[in-house]
Formats: sequence, structure tokens, C-alpha cells
Amino acid sequence: MPYVDRQNRICGFLDIEENESSGKFLRRYFILDTQQGSLVWFMDNPQNLPVGADCVGSLKLTYISKVSDATKLRPKAEFCFVINAGMRKFFLQANDQQDLVDWVNALNKATKITVPKASDVQQNSENQKSLPDVVGSKKQVSYKTEIIGGVPIVTQTQQEGGDGAERAEREAMQRSHSQLPYFLGRPAQEHTVIKSGYCVKQGAVMRNWKRRYFLLEENSMSYFKSDLEKEPLRMIPLKEVHKVQECKQSDIMMRDNLFEVVTTSRTFYIQADSPEEMHSWIKAVSGAIVAQRGPGRSAATVCIRLEGYFTTSKPNEMIKKLEDIACLALICA
Repeated sequence: MPYVDRQNRICGFLDIEENESSGKFLRRYFILDTQQGSLVWFMDNPQNLPVGADCVGSLKLTYISKVSDATKLRPKAEFCFVINAGMRKFFLQANDQQDLVDWVNALNKATKITVPKASDVQQNSENQKSLPDVVGSKKQVSYKTEIIGGVPIVTQTQQEGGDGAERAEREAMQRSHSQLPYFLGRPAQEHTVIKSGYCVKQGAVMRNWKRRYFLLEENSMSYFKSDLEKEPLRMIPLKEVHKVQECKQSDIMMRDNLFEVVTTSRTFYIQADSPEEMHSWIKAVSGAIVAQRGPGRSAATVCIRLEGYFTTSKPNEMIKKLEDIACLALICA
């Protein structure tokens, strides 16, 4: 789902057909900036890219004449919508129907366009005179798209400089989808998969941020280099997790949608792609912990943690704590 970042811009992941009529959709991170009057897209969230990284493409909002649902035009591309800009049509694919509606409404609002009724077949010819201002990246690099286990994987076919391999690795992990089945990248396991998908994690030593594939099972939470790897980089037993919550240091770290998993030995800082994904992970991990420890022990643990909880006189902190208690009560119910 699109979300509003700290700069009041609408952001989120979409798939775009960058080469017109190619039928190949690539995963990109979009930023709708009404103040700058543009829609830009990157290989990944710019927070995870090197400082000053160029966008893959951009489009001035003044060139957009119409944004509408295009599912019937592209039946093979589910949740597809189209941006009409001059003589070019940009086809994009949302994550689900609600995501499609939210993006169409946001783009139409930004360009002050009213979506026409189905019976209205009239086109405004004046908006067809301008050509879109599509700005590509400065370096021309070739990529290839492969379907592996039903998932489009984008990889770089030409290396440029010493960072080519790292960029290719990052591009291969662009597909971020919370419902991506576990068995796509590795053999079926005996354990039940509760949730899986890509997030960005802070390293323990270098404190850098890298995109990793996370897997939540009944007794553990693991992360891999990609969804194609069989062996995890690390496995976190749920019995060692003290709590999972929205990160209180997100302002200091300048990271949106940041949550933390606190264990006996370390605090893991993890960034989701949207607020909905962040809350979904927090709820899933908390629920798995309760299921593992049992309702009796979990309720007792909650009671112990509530002891001395209301020691603040600040209204905002009190409201936040009440929300935390409500969340815990729902989990234990």
C-alpha cells in the first residue's frame, strides 16, 4: 500500500512496464512528489541506495492526462492501471485491488484529474500534445528478467565498475511481497510458515542496511540473502525474543516503517516497505510468540510487563502505552 513518508510524499513499490509493449514488468520504488510536481521511480527505496543514486525514470505530473484501471486492457497483468502521458502509456501493476485504487486516486488527486465514468468515452485531445519527460539513469546498463519459481527476477547482465555485482545482487531481490510462498525458492519444509517477505535489516557490526528475505515459522524467525537461498544467514529462536514493537528510535535513524525485535543478546532493527507491512510483521511475530508459549504463560508475562508501566505524566506517551496494551490484549485473547 502507498504510504506518506517524512517529506509528505506518497511512496511504495509497484511493477512497471518500462519498455512499452514489452509485457515485462519490473519492480520499482515509486515516489509521488506533489511539491516537485513529479512521479519518480528507483531500483529500491532511496534510503537503501548509495547517497545521490539516480532514479530509473521520472514523469512530470503536468504531462499526465489520465490515470485509470487497465485490468481489462492487460488481462495477464492482474491489478494493472495505466498512466496516459502524451503519446505514451505507462502500464503499472499494483500489489492488490486496494493498492490499485489508492494509487489511481493519489495520482488523479495530484494531477487534479477526475476519473471519467465508464460511459464517458470522450478524450481530451489537448492533453495529447505534450510528450512525457522520461529521464533515465545516466549509465546505460543491460538487465535480464527470468521467471524462477513463478517469480520475476531481475539481474544485471553487464557489470560496470566494482559495484556491479553488488547492484546486480540488490536488483535480484527487488520483489517484495509479504505473501510470497516459501516453497518458491527452496524445498518444502515440515514447519508451518506464518509469514514471509523482504525487509531491510541493519547489520550488527557495520551498521549498514541490507535487504533480506525474512521467514517466520512456529518456533523461529530467520532471514536469508534472498528467497532463493536454502540456508539462512541467521535464525532467531522465538523463545529468545522478549518483545517486538515499533521502533522508538525511528526518528533518530531516519527510517520509515521501522520495528525492532528485542532478544536476550541483541536488538534487531528491521524496516518494512509500508506501515501496513510493519504492523503485519509485529502482529505475526507477537502472535507466534504467544502461540509458542501458551496463553497462560503469555498472560502472566503481560501482567509482569505492565507492572510499573504507567510511570509517565506525558499524555502522548500514555496514549501510546494504552495502544500497546490493547494490542497485547488482542494477541492473548
